[in-house]
Amino acid sequence: MQQENPMIPNKSGNCIRRSSLCAAFSRASLPLMGNCFQPRSKIDASRPISEDCLFPISGKVIPVIFGISVVPMIVLYAITAPSRSSHSYAHSSTAHGYSDNGKPRVLPNPRSEVEILSSPHLKAFTLNELRNVTRNFCPDSLLGEGGFGDVYKGWIDEKTLGASRPGSGMPVAVKKLKIEGFQGHKEWLSEVYYLGQLHHPNLVKLHGFCLDGDNRLLVYEYMSNGSLENHLFRRGGKSLSWETRIKVAVGAARGLTLLHDSEQQVIYRDFKAANILLDSEFNAKLSDFGFAKAGPTGDCTHVSTQVLGTQGYAAPEYIATGWLTAKCDVYSFGVVLLELLSGRRVVDKTRAGVERNLLDWARPFLGDRRKLFRIMDTKLEGQYPQKAAYIAAILALQCISEAKIRPQMSEVLATLERIQMSRTTGGRSRGGRSHNAETHNNQHSTERRSVSSQIGDRTVNSPLGSPRGSYMKSG
Repeated sequence: MQQENPMIPNKSGNCIRRSSLCAAFSRASLPLMGNCFQPRSKIDASRPISEDCLFPISGKVIPVIFGISVVPMIVLYAITAPSRSSHSYAHSSTAHGYSDNGKPRVLPNPRSEVEILSSPHLKAFTLNELRNVTRNFCPDSLLGEGGFGDVYKGWIDEKTLGASRPGSGMPVAVKKLKIEGFQGHKEWLSEVYYLGQLHHPNLVKLHGFCLDGDNRLLVYEYMSNGSLENHLFRRGGKSLSWETRIKVAVGAARGLTLLHDSEQQVIYRDFKAANILLDSEFNAKLSDFGFAKAGPTGDCTHVSTQVLGTQGYAAPEYIATGWLTAKCDVYSFGVVLLELLSGRRVVDKTRAGVERNLLDWARPFLGDRRKLFRIMDTKLEGQYPQKAAYIAAILALQCISEAKIRPQMSEVLATLERIQMSRTTGGRSRGGRSHNAETHNNQHSTERRSVSSQIGDRTVNSPLGSPRGSYMKSG
């Protein structure tokens, strides 16, 4: 097992910090780019989880799925079983080449910071160059601000990457970290390392960086539609259609699948709506690799590490033990998929009771096609295919289940791609207004029998228990 000064859970399940860890990681990172493209807006990010806090493991904060019926699991296995990862890189995915076994190659871990900053794929900007790019960090160029620092829009020449006049050349987003901010040097370096070697249509492109004394800056491609968080939760955000939501889910799943299926696995560790950026065509790209970490190698089943992430998105077994696997990202993806379906934040302090926590509130409805309409985003106005929504809900349910029965991201991607390619038009909201109850029940029963006959020995025969009782030790 690989060790990195893990957080130690006490008998009550709370994470106990070590003084040495607090000294090494005194700054916890807030979302880096999640909201950086809304004009002059303050970033209201979800509270990050860090090794510097005691994080209680309770049903109110980290929801656990109990008593999930067997049938929804049967449905999911049936729709994911035919394909695993053979399709995962049919969409121009690259990681600077492939290994002999067909997996995308990731460069070996660098031996020094000098090696990271010597990436041939990135430009080392000077501070003066970035002053010119952003018109001396002019307030009019400010895209967003937060605990990590400020993000400015700038313009560079597409070939030379030198500064160009506003409105000409290629737009970029320049993130200027606050010296006293939440983004530390280690997280900054992690972004340079991973985005300097990984190129993929569903990962935000990093053009370069600047390290000048205490100044640390990053230069990204400009994402004109901002973050998924803004569109789902912010007032004035554009309402996303069903088709766009599935497109975003597919794009984000492709990005995670690349990371997980690479020759050297990468665990993203901070997957959330704020870190999914959207270009002009609403193609999704993962941003903010400050918390990313190399996955286990050899016979190791997990990596023990500091508990980092964002409240509501982190897998319960990771918070309780500090054991990090790719299944932790799958859990986070399930949370975001529920946010896409419902239009609600995973933790919403403006709501009362059970509705305060999305997973607690949505859980009773996810496996029941007739009740699913109750959690669907009202902004959709019922304009979504019932069958596709039901499959997506079952998929989300599987992702947030106990770690050992969560699907791989390649399986999640396969299911979402089938939903995207499906021409199902079915009934609309409220379980299908175009069908009477008897017809609907017969159809639902037939679907269940059909699915059951397809999966054979892949049927899940045991209900889920608490992750406190059993933790998944494999990625």
